[in-house]
Amino acid sequence: MVEQNLEKELSGQTSDEGRATSHAKVAWWHWHRHLYNWVVHWADTRYGMLALILLAITEPICVPIPADVMVIGMSLGKPKRAIWYGLICSFFSVLGGTIAFSLGLAIGPERVIAFFEYISFVPIDLGQKAQQALELYQKYDFWAISISALTPVPYMLFSWLGGMAEVSLLKFVIVSLIFRPMRFGSEGVLFYFLGERARRIIEKYFNTATVVVIILLAIVAYALKKLGQIF
Repeated sequence: MVEQNLEKELSGQTSDEGRATSHAKVAWWHWHRHLYNWVVHWADTRYGMLALILLAITEPICVPIPADVMVIGMSLGKPKRAIWYGLICSFFSVLGGTIAFSLGLAIGPERVIAFFEYISFVPIDLGQKAQQALELYQKYDFWAISISALTPVPYMLFSWLGGMAEVSLLKFVIVSLIFRPMRFGSEGVLFYFLGERARRIIEKYFNTATVVVIILLAIVAYALKKLGQIF
């Protein structure tokens, strides 16, 4: 998320004048924070859209910075284009997730299990645990994909694991195309209607809201299952 220090930088400005970059000093050993600031600063340049697309694609593959930071950073400057930013981010994030899924599929479950068996120097059979984890993913693939696509649970991790577990690629893409826009698109909608105030709402309530949505989805799915048994 964009830094809380932005409140100081944005004081006295309209949301259209907002800038994403924080100039607060960061200790040299906080490498993740430096990477975060470097990514976000592109939102204040003419290369913002390109940076948004590149981050959206690479985040599900190997980048530990959530793409939300670019959606929020760019929406601060142009809130009336925020929904567009959210949709662009969603599409390219699913593309990146599909690439990670394909790479996981190329690795395959056998290599994953063999790797954990190789590094198993403790009494616990890590190979067996890895196999159980992949089987759980296969059993609950819809929930694994939807939760990772919508919530702060790393989409990158579950994109790779989806391929390794050899779940349906079509299912992965369709579920991602539903829930990824729910995440980034909702951020865009908030900025479109609320401007800079949306940032504070997202920082304070977004994680809670996504958990509530997942719980509601689980209730709906359970109800539909019961109705199917009745009829």
